[in-house]
Amino acid sequence: MNTSTLQNIISKAAMALSIALLPANLAHAEAASGGGGFASLIPLILIMVIFWVLLIRPQQKRMKEHAELIKELKKGDKVITGGGIYGRITNVKDGVAMVEIADGVIIKTKQDTIVGLQESPKKQEKKDKKEK
Repeated sequence: MNTSTLQNIISKAAMALSIALLPANLAHAEAASGGGGFASLIPLILIMVIFWVLLIRPQQKRMKEHAELIKELKKGDKVITGGGIYGRITNVKDGVAMVEIADGVIIKTKQDTIVGLQESPKKQEKKDKKEK
């Protein structure tokens, strides 16, 4: 018997032994993990809750506040558009706001592009002091 034949027989025997013991090893691993059903879902559920608290909920809150702002726009409000243009609303109708950006210069913008109300510097200073 030469060395290559002996190695071939040993490798086949090792493979047969591992195949014979594989189902017993799997059963033992499943029993040790407690079935793994619900326990394996806990990390996934935890990740989903963290995403909801940190990302989804604050975004929904911002969207709600923006929708309220858009609904409450009226003539005379000083606003800031999404493009960074400051102006005063002269008319609001059918989802369109007419914004005066300079004396006699009026632009037409979608109401949705208005991102906020312009605050006076004094109000901004009071707000900053309250936050500290």
